Amino acid sequence: MSKLHIQVVTPDGLVFDGDAGFLVARTPEGEIGIMSNHLPLIVPLAIDSLVIKEERGGKIIMTIAVNGGIMEVRDNQVSILADSAEQAGEIDLDRAMRAKERAERNLEKAKKDHHIDNMKRAEVALNRAINRIHVSRK
Repeated sequence: MSKLHIQVVTPDGLVFDGDAGFLVARTPEGEIGIMSNHLPLIVPLAIDSLVIKEERGGKIIMTIAVNGGIMEVRDNQVSILADSAEQAGEIDLDRAMRAKERAERNLEKAKKDHHIDNMKRAEVALNRAINRIHVSRK
């Protein structure tokens, strides 16, 4: 069975570069699984985990917290251009918890002040922090 070659890149550099049999990602429309010989695809990514496995239902090679981006699948090559991404083992859980608390405070203040833009920014920051916490615990 052929493998996928997966690259996860952010503005800060390469986060993952390797081969796998199966990839699970979340788009704004829901979860998607990618196996070898998948049809060509370009899709936006949601703030969520990216799970790279040896094969479908198999051992997890890597879990990555992805904070939005674009995924392209073509000829068993998966290119992910993420706004930011961190491997589970590199996430500072204490820092992520502080970011979550800060985002919750900012969200409450924005709601109280009826400031829509600040509320949306705080919601995104909260989602990112929760994603990092969730992925770090996998």
